[in-house]
Amino acid sequence: MTDKRNFEIIVDTELPATPERVWEAVTKDTPAWMFPTDEWPAVRTVDEYPAHLVSRMDGPDGWFNQLEHVLEPLDGGRARLHYVHSGIFAENWDQQYDGASKHTEFYLHTLGQYLQYFDGKPVVFTDVQARPASATPDGFVRLKKAMGIEGVPAGTTVELELDGVGRLSGEVDFANENFLGLRTADTLYRFFGRNAFGATVGMTVHDFSGRGDSEATAKAWGGFLERVYA
Repeated sequence: MTDKRNFEIIVDTELPATPERVWEAVTKDTPAWMFPTDEWPAVRTVDEYPAHLVSRMDGPDGWFNQLEHVLEPLDGGRARLHYVHSGIFAENWDQQYDGASKHTEFYLHTLGQYLQYFDGKPVVFTDVQARPASATPDGFVRLKKAMGIEGVPAGTTVELELDGVGRLSGEVDFANENFLGLRTADTLYRFFGRNAFGATVGMTVHDFSGRGDSEATAKAWGGFLERVYA
């Protein structure tokens, strides 16, 4: 029996950019802070630049996935975002909702990091997934231990030397039991403890250096993750 139910995730937050810049980020610049969405067959059911955007995908048997962004300007070139993600989960409702709601917090935090430090810069995006052995209860802890940053709180400056990757100097900008964010002078590194939601550990690299090489990045980090979960 399928556990098919509606869901709704609502977040209100402030972002360090004007509504116009936030609009660009959520419509065109998604590889800079989340992942490429240009191939999604979404329809803009509301398109009121730069204040109100609703994008929706529909599928068989009433399935849908919808994202709503309501933006209003604040003093100092900032924006208030009212964000609503709604739709239907057909399987494992509780686990899917838990994962989606926690991902939302991390993605919107990363959106803020992009807007504050790298807004408008060209990006090279790389997605790297760990092997199935990472999908254990301690999978994400093993990664943080291997990086030498287990228990390091957000706001901490770190110097890391990672086998096959090299030296990383930056700040832990996000840290909890499920996600980790590391920001260097020219790159956002995002680590996802999806083992908590029945999947493998993964990561994304958002390189704004102007000399990013997705293939080389995937090889270096893929090798590092292979060694972590060997």
